[in-house]
Amino acid sequence: MYLIGENLRGGYGGADILNNCTIGVDKGEIAVIVGPNGAGKSTAMKAMLGMLDLNEGKVLLDGNEITDLSPQARVAHGVAFVPQTSNVFVSMTVEENLEMGAFLREDDISETRDMVFELFPILKEKRRQPAGELSGGQRQQVAVGRALMTRPAVLMLDEPTAGVSPIVMDELFDRILEVRAAGVAILMVEQNARQALNIADRGYVLVTGENRYTDTGEALLANPEVRRSFLGG
Repeated sequence: MYLIGENLRGGYGGADILNNCTIGVDKGEIAVIVGPNGAGKSTAMKAMLGMLDLNEGKVLLDGNEITDLSPQARVAHGVAFVPQTSNVFVSMTVEENLEMGAFLREDDISETRDMVFELFPILKEKRRQPAGELSGGQRQQVAVGRALMTRPAVLMLDEPTAGVSPIVMDELFDRILEVRAAGVAILMVEQNARQALNIADRGYVLVTGENRYTDTGEALLANPEVRRSFLGG
């Protein structure tokens, strides 16, 4: 797998939140982490990004160990992260937000920006508006677009559909499928488990920081145990 966290164990100073879990994603693939509240979903993603001290386990990117790299160094190696909240610069325009995403780049960013505008036409329309004036769904598009400005090999999304309407959720998932089609590896934590597994190539069901089920999205949706315990029947 292109990005993999193996046997991750760790937390935030106190007791371990992750208990020997393994999470991974390949290029051109969507991997989704689902599970009940407090299962360690976002913690697992933060471990992949280097925002968590690991007591055990390692993280590999394209076969190279990156366990000791800072989050900034991982971004420079092609890993982009979209947090769930406070993920846009509200006083900056949409276009300025996108330009901030490209701050590590020294080449011409206009082609990538045009690609983002093609993916999210509403952002082109509102490019001169402050991001703080946009709806929740449009802000999410800005956040994802800004992450794509780094031309990442891996895109990590922490609950991208939190607080948006079902219509906006479907639209965001459609865009995420388009990003996958461009060969990007997408790792996503999502509360809307059924909808997320529907578009997932690979799914991880975490419970108390452990892998309870690991399978294709399709197989997890068809698994009666998973349906009963995590998908509401």
